[in-house]
Amino acid sequence: MEAAMIETKIRKVGNSAVMTLTTEMLTLLDAKEGDTLYVVRTDDGGLKVMVEDPTLKAALAAAEIVMDENRDLLQALA
Repeated sequence: MEAAMIETKIRKVGNSAVMTLTTEMLTLLDAKEGDTLYVVRTDDGGLKVMVEDPTLKAALAAAEIVMDENRDLLQALA
């Protein structure tokens, strides 16, 4: 799959710099107006925009592993 490249501009709004997300960008992110986006700096100096909190996603993955490893004990406690 080829990476999508969409051009956008940064503009000033009050004391902030704002980047407009086009309908196409929102579709690619599976996001809508009012959603929270997370921006993470990548190893190559770029920015990655995500609709899911990467730290929460990592914590949930770790919890899933612990639950799988301790399934019998958790069932006994339930």
